[in-house]
Amino acid sequence: MTAISTSNASPALGGAAPDVLDVSGTRPIPLTRLIRVEMRKMRDTRAGTWLLAIIGVVAVAVMVGVSVFGDKDDRTFFNLLGVASVPLSFMLPVLGILLICSEWGQRTALVTFTLTPHRGRVLAAKVVAALLFALGAIAVAAIPAAVLALVGGAGDPWADVSVGILGRVLLAFVLGVAWGLAFGAALLNSALAIVAYFLVPTLISIVGGIWSSLSDKIIWFDLNQSSSTLYGTDAMTGSDWAHIGTGVLLWIVLPGAIGTWRVLRSEVK
Repeated sequence: MTAISTSNASPALGGAAPDVLDVSGTRPIPLTRLIRVEMRKMRDTRAGTWLLAIIGVVAVAVMVGVSVFGDKDDRTFFNLLGVASVPLSFMLPVLGILLICSEWGQRTALVTFTLTPHRGRVLAAKVVAALLFALGAIAVAAIPAAVLALVGGAGDPWADVSVGILGRVLLAFVLGVAWGLAFGAALLNSALAIVAYFLVPTLISIVGGIWSSLSDKIIWFDLNQSSSTLYGTDAMTGSDWAHIGTGVLLWIVLPGAIGTWRVLRSEVK
């Protein structure tokens, strides 16, 4: 009886085919490149383009409106930047939500995570891109605010402007965008995340208004209310920072942790 040995391997032209493809020498995609890709996604989509256009038009319009119809003393740089921050604080978190949820809503997650298998790096790039966009929007809004303040005729166009106050304004924007990002990652659905982002502060305010006994305690849970002190010019107390910290843990850290787990573990279809 003769034994016959067979092999399923197909030999290559120069010899036996390798059993393992060695990619250890391949460099990973740099995080900076991933950030640039995510920033391009924010403006390449139709929704992102229209939202950016609306943000710019509305921000400039409200500043011009204050300069034309407002009192002369209100035409300071800080006041003009403050009125521009109202539409920016509403719309920039929505842009972050769309960026986080776009992979799942448009079903491009399979392509994205195939090209970049490390989901944590993709998520980090999205977060950094959204925060950079928010800071860039403030920087761009500061240009017309400065010009209008100079020509507005206010006695001191730079009143209440300091590094500390401007830093607090930037922190308020970062918290707002981070809040939207956390809700977007936790829900992975743009419509639900946008509704939740605007509905949660409203419900908390309603609860505080109905039960007067909770009015002094609701600020510990209302990040929208506690973070509004960052836009003021008065010195902040330890209680103010404690209120903000509690709100950050409840509405940014907790849903952000849930969202990170979902992004890393969810099945991509």
